[in-house]
Amino acid sequence: MIQVKGKWTLITGASRGIGYLTALFMAKQGANLILHARSKANAQKVLDEVKALGVEAYAVGAELTDLSQVEAMLQEIDSLGVQVDIVLNNAGLQIAYRTEYFSTPASDYTESFKINTIAPAMIMYHFLPGMIERGFGRILNTTSGIRLEPQQAGYSASKAALDKITIDLGSTVEGTDVMINLTDPGWCRTDLGGPHAPNAPESAIPGIVVGVFVDDKKSGRYLGAQNFAGMTLEEGVAKAERDFDSPYGK
Repeated sequence: MIQVKGKWTLITGASRGIGYLTALFMAKQGANLILHARSKANAQKVLDEVKALGVEAYAVGAELTDLSQVEAMLQEIDSLGVQVDIVLNNAGLQIAYRTEYFSTPASDYTESFKINTIAPAMIMYHFLPGMIERGFGRILNTTSGIRLEPQQAGYSASKAALDKITIDLGSTVEGTDVMINLTDPGWCRTDLGGPHAPNAPESAIPGIVVGVFVDDKKSGRYLGAQNFAGMTLEEGVAKAERDFDSPYGK
């Protein structure tokens, strides 16, 4: 299991829900943090809390549906002069639940793809070359287990596209210490998941970040957080390395 003390970690959607819990957990492991929210003001609470845990941290703001803001955010991160070794693409948008799904508007797809697919891809492409050059990096992209629900077609299609990008890109670094994997908190009672979800947000910890700590040089895996619910981080990492193989064959 790797140690993350002092490593800079970018977390998108860090101001609430799973992203907020992830930020606190990573800070407790000693990781320095770059915390994204729609505005810097929205990230102030979590910024103060992680700094109180003794790590360095910055806040950045960007509306991820505006790709010009994504680019500006990446340039701002570069200007901080820190080395980003871990990226947690947590932010996501579940745009609507369309009971009359034959009337699903095209905007459900265009808006979902901007934040759930294109923004994470831009972030990966930005930081991955440096990780490869240095010989270390971890990227975790948050996906969704939603399937067979045309009522949420825009959201689920955008996450399926993210899965495809993650697996294809992961094949290029397979066998190295730069690892790109998928994670999924499960259906949790967050602003996105709603009040009727079966899982408490806390159940996603530590599983949501197990893919950061694995040390087996495998990419392209789906490391759903609920597979590790109730485990310690050490137990979760051991299970991930033992039970979850890459999809690329031998």
